[in-house]
Amino acid sequence: QVQLVESGGGLVQAGGSLLLSCAASGRSFSINAMGWFRQAPGNERELVAAKTSGGSTYYADSVKGRFTISRDNAKNMLYLQMNSLIPEDTAMYYCAARRGGITTPPKLWDSWGQGTQVTVSS
Repeated sequence: QVQLVESGGGLVQAGGSLLLSCAASGRSFSINAMGWFRQAPGNERELVAAKTSGGSTYYADSVKGRFTISRDNAKNMLYLQMNSLIPEDTAMYYCAARRGGITTPPKLWDSWGQGTQVTVSS
């Protein structure tokens, strides 16, 4: 069992920045891919960015050049630096982990955090 706890969400003006953090505990040695999903009201949950323990990285087209995912394997931490935020980035952001590699369908991820709200005002 892997436990994930997110932090760092909040309210920010358009053009601003936020840093999300995710702490993993439990059977974290079993984790390969870790990622950030987001879900806005009425929308499906989508993969925003992900990174494997070996360093492979994925970004959704909508965040490329603005968001940066990083990972500290020794500390079991995952981060998402979000710059140049726009109102369309407003959503609940979830940390997720899985034993396999990066894949986009949420149902294929093994563990989830409770989520942290990000709100970008115009």
